[in-house]
Amino acid sequence: MAVETESVTARDLAALADTDINWHRLDKTKFHIIGAILFTAQTALLHPTAVVKTRMQVAGSGLSHMRGISVFRQILKSDGIPGIYRGFGTSAVGSLPGRVLALTSLELSKDMMLKYTEPLNMPEATRVGIANGVAGMVSNLVSCVYFVPLEVTSQRLMVQGLPGTTFCNGSFDVVRKVIKSEGFRGMYRGFGLTAVTQSPASALWWGAYGAAQHIIWRSLDYGDNTENKPSHMEMVTVQAAAGMLAGACSSVITTPLDTVKTRLQVMDDYGVGRPSVMKTTKTLLQEDGWRGFYRGFGPRFLNMSLYGTTMIVTYELIKRLSIKQAR
Repeated sequence: MAVETESVTARDLAALADTDINWHRLDKTKFHIIGAILFTAQTALLHPTAVVKTRMQVAGSGLSHMRGISVFRQILKSDGIPGIYRGFGTSAVGSLPGRVLALTSLELSKDMMLKYTEPLNMPEATRVGIANGVAGMVSNLVSCVYFVPLEVTSQRLMVQGLPGTTFCNGSFDVVRKVIKSEGFRGMYRGFGLTAVTQSPASALWWGAYGAAQHIIWRSLDYGDNTENKPSHMEMVTVQAAAGMLAGACSSVITTPLDTVKTRLQVMDDYGVGRPSVMKTTKTLLQEDGWRGFYRGFGPRFLNMSLYGTTMIVTYELIKRLSIKQAR
């Protein structure tokens, strides 16, 4: 039985070696440098959808009942290309250290969970799903500490000039004014909501992706034949499909909480003092009923579906490009 198990493991590694690359096989320097470059490019492509979504979610913007494409055109008409890239510089440059932190914690925790669950008697797809899910949650919790202040800053720049917001002259002015009015805790508006909602969502996303990819490869008869290896196009197709589905499902579940969080992070006054989760929720209900919680759903659905697809394809490409060279 032991010989048979070792034989299957060897065949799996040979056939699917490039579809599941673990931490110990990576050149860490290449991994982080290539990751920074490719993820910054990906952020540039998707940033306009984030600007549209954020503006649709803010009170008094006059955009909440418009279609996403109409909001996009209006921003282009009034502010041009710079308008749909508001906050991009802060987000792109500021994200670089955060990406190193997130990617490292993701891979280390996944590697650790795979080792801890190896002796357990469970289906391989379940074990891979659990390892990916725990890794996604840990990575999200760790990166929230870094990314929430960055998100507060970039989102405030995205909504410049809208009612209830404070005008700021660049990212440093945002930080200065927030700290002056609320202290350092102002930079962490929505932190609890972000951590509580995004960490389980991240665990679900990564867990579903890991398990789905494992099941798809086996259903396509890969993993049990050393001569039957997936092509590069097959790898991209399977990983993109799994990422798109995971992102789409996640957007449906998390949009209401994202709407509350976004308002909490960018609004300074509802006329009743400093915003809170309860005040923001009540205001949304009064303005538009339960539909208000899905403001910006179209752009967010598009953003998360595209992000899920491009992120995972980019991420898997980064890992393939960062494999240690044999000496």
